[in-house]
Amino acid sequence: MKLPENIAGFIKAQNDLDSTAFANYFTAQATVSDEGASYSGREEIKQWIQAATEKYNMQLTPIDFTQTGSKRKLTVEVSGRFPASPIVMNYHLELDGSSISSLKITD
Repeated sequence: MKLPENIAGFIKAQNDLDSTAFANYFTAQATVSDEGASYSGREEIKQWIQAATEKYNMQLTPIDFTQTGSKRKLTVEVSGRFPASPIVMNYHLELDGSSISSLKITD
């Protein structure tokens, strides 16, 4: 599957466990919704992904990718240190140019 460069980079940053690079794929005012919590701005997003990475050591494997206008849906297999690993999750992304302005993670 051929992914846009920014989406491929976003996945690579996660799989490299690089929270700074991961956060840099987001706009300065971006929001993330995950597990009932929300995070705003690159610094909060960086702290969120760093804590999640330390706890779960997640790795993402893309399964499917669709796009409509500025909205993208990335389906990934997420593996790591958590019950029922691996699981399939959906990353609902909205872009502002090539940067992510919104990410909502659902199962």
